[in-house]
Amino acid sequence: MTETHANSTAGASGISRRALMKTAGLVGATAAFGALAGRTATYAIAGNLIPIKLEWTEVAACHSPVGFGLAKGLYAKHGLDVELFYQGASGQTLIQALATRKAEAGPGLLFDWLKPIEQGFDVKLFAGSHGGCQRILVKPDSGIKTLTDLKGKTIGTFDVMSPSRVAFSVALAKAGLNPETDVTWKVFPFDLVAEGVLKGEADAVAHMDPWAYSYEKQHGFVKIADTQTGSFQDRVCCVLGVNGDYYDANKDAIKRVAAANLEIHQYTAKHPDEVAKWYFDTLKPGLPLEDLTEVLSSLTYHDHWFGKELLKEVQIGYEDLKLTGVIEAGTDPAEIAQRITIDIFA
Repeated sequence: MTETHANSTAGASGISRRALMKTAGLVGATAAFGALAGRTATYAIAGNLIPIKLEWTEVAACHSPVGFGLAKGLYAKHGLDVELFYQGASGQTLIQALATRKAEAGPGLLFDWLKPIEQGFDVKLFAGSHGGCQRILVKPDSGIKTLTDLKGKTIGTFDVMSPSRVAFSVALAKAGLNPETDVTWKVFPFDLVAEGVLKGEADAVAHMDPWAYSYEKQHGFVKIADTQTGSFQDRVCCVLGVNGDYYDANKDAIKRVAAANLEIHQYTAKHPDEVAKWYFDTLKPGLPLEDLTEVLSSLTYHDHWFGKELLKEVQIGYEDLKLTGVIEAGTDPAEIAQRITIDIFA
């Protein structure tokens, strides 16, 4: 069941799109681009850089390594002239950005990619960037301890098909609940979801970091599930996709994107404070630097999914969404995963 707040919006209040200035300088003392299961690739800058447009979700802290990597010259180090396109906070605008050629590739939540691909959208998935960035929270006196305790309760979120609703619908289904009939989903404005719980209009909040984390700290909310534990343990959250026809004509460019993102996320895992400071100073998210640092420190940037590891994640993703009815019953998760996943460093 779904209820929509009269003043709901899918946009993030108070956070506007900001242009990023590219710098020619390279970052010193960056982590070396290490071995990946015996497969490595390094690129020297020679001649003109390869231009490419990457979409990203500027408002999401988990995507901040993308902007940081551009600002610090790490994409240029891999021979790329990157332009970032802010595709908004919705998975649908992610798909639109690639479909309308406003971008050629970029990161997005795994679950946001899968249904459009099933419906025929020509995209290939080639790298996993990190795990975990969403939480479901309750008031400490709610009596709600587990996902099964949410039966008959109302969960607040920021969009009728927010990433948090999609992810936790899977978690609820795996816990034995029907995510459409056993709970009620209620939509609030992006930055007021916590208010719904505080005012008693919802029993729980499902949101993405860093906002979910800030609610936990500010209001003393208790986390009963997130996308790093339980059924999401050791799972990928965001993956990089590319237009199929662009990939066919520009395989070297996408391999460079994969290599650059690997280095950038390895660097973030070791220096979350530095990336958080860039995010805080550049994008003015309206949250304390301490919160941003702690959120980035908690994400699994040190884990990477390529080749067979990514193929497994895509297949499991399709199996998960079949549980909630998002994916057609006749879709073969193994077949479609094999068809759309690229072993980029093979």
